[in-house]
Amino acid sequence: MQPLIDTFGRVHKDLRISVTDRCNFRCQYCMPEEGMVWLDRSEILTFDEIYRIANILVERFGLESIRLTGGEPTLRRELHVLVSRLASLGVELSMTTNGATLERHAVDLFEAGLTRINISLDTLDRQKFVELTRRDQLQQVIEGIDAAKQAGFDPVKVNVMLMKGINDTEIIDFLEFGRTSDVVIRFIEFMPLDAGEEWSQDRVVAASEIMDQVTEHYRSESLERGSSPAERFRFEPKSDVSSDLGENAQWGEFGIIASVSEPFCESCDRIRLTSDGQLRNCLFALEHLDLRALLRGGGTDEQLAKAIVEEVEAKRSGHNIGQVYFIRPSKSMSQVGG
Repeated sequence: MQPLIDTFGRVHKDLRISVTDRCNFRCQYCMPEEGMVWLDRSEILTFDEIYRIANILVERFGLESIRLTGGEPTLRRELHVLVSRLASLGVELSMTTNGATLERHAVDLFEAGLTRINISLDTLDRQKFVELTRRDQLQQVIEGIDAAKQAGFDPVKVNVMLMKGINDTEIIDFLEFGRTSDVVIRFIEFMPLDAGEEWSQDRVVAASEIMDQVTEHYRSESLERGSSPAERFRFEPKSDVSSDLGENAQWGEFGIIASVSEPFCESCDRIRLTSDGQLRNCLFALEHLDLRALLRGGGTDEQLAKAIVEEVEAKRSGHNIGQVYFIRPSKSMSQVGG
């Protein structure tokens, strides 16, 4: 078995697969309210094509984990069928979802072999939720979180994209939500992949700012990070804070993905497959490998594997966010897959 390694010595063992570019939300930082042109269904990889690529990566290169993304992955019809096929490869199989339709799918996905789930939720305030997502579905997302727990997913992780002036005042609210609901909160720094191209450095809530709020209210200690993009902590309320935090105190867990202020590119082990078959060696890659063309042009497994090796070898040392020579990718988060 050949390790999938780039010129900087990074071994790649994690694949993110976008199964659709479509989404039932219109989050401000992800896509415009109107005017999105969806890919024709003929342009989207079939389950057979996705499985073939994943199988090559597992059998030839020792891939260990796969994460399904979108758009919103639960909009892909018969998703549990794909989950079952990918689970047969023996990898850790997870999914990131907005949770709005998860109540209907959680049991089927768990029984099909999905092992972990992350649910994106950027505010606990209903009005703010409507403003951010342009949909009035906060309650459905909360119900989706509950459904995931009841189906057997453990832990359930809730991803929070923090943005100054929008939801940076909700850090403590989310920590309490996570601690009392027994879910893991993961705070994510705002990255320049918004469809409106309004990202700026001063809108980023840095990891240090998050920890300033945490330490004001909680005792915390670091947990082993491993290859995870999140720095992990366990926490509990301090004894000297208000009774609503200290009452029935219990430990919780949260993480911080500091992609901007503390980039972890030197340990990145991820590659990404878009819904239309582009293999991207970085979330911020400016170029890609068109695997769909190879697949549908009669390419052999050997040819596909060779092309994948060359694409990974071309990976840059880092994304260079904040540097004068940073070039913003042409595709937004919804088109690349988170």
